[in-house]
Amino acid sequence: MAGNITFTIIKPRAVSNGHIGPILNRIHEAGFRISAMRMLWLTRGEAERFYEVHKERPFYSDLVTFMTSGPIVVSILQKENAVEDYRKLIGNTDPAKAEEGTIRKEFAQSMQENAVHGSDSDENANIESAFFFSGLQRF
Repeated sequence: MAGNITFTIIKPRAVSNGHIGPILNRIHEAGFRISAMRMLWLTRGEAERFYEVHKERPFYSDLVTFMTSGPIVVSILQKENAVEDYRKLIGNTDPAKAEEGTIRKEFAQSMQENAVHGSDSDENANIESAFFFSGLQRF
């Protein structure tokens, strides 16, 4: 299944601003199929474990605080060449640098509150998906 899935998070500010539907619509229009999805509110411990790869970076604490500030929507997306295609759809992490028409350009508040997360590799897509979904929760 490598290369055919990616993982995404609709982040707290995008959720609280009512952007779940429009973001999911953009994902659907881009040809992705949602194979797993749920809404949850991360605990601090869960956020720390998920973002552990960034633990030594200066933004880690702020990121964990932001990601635990409200509900999120996590999803596994399927499509051929999923990671690369989704990265193009969401745009640059910094919405000021993101291309017109990308999700982050349209829905992000700032670089930290950039509306969505998207896996950066096939390996991370599998790791991130497994963090939130068991095999029984995928369709």
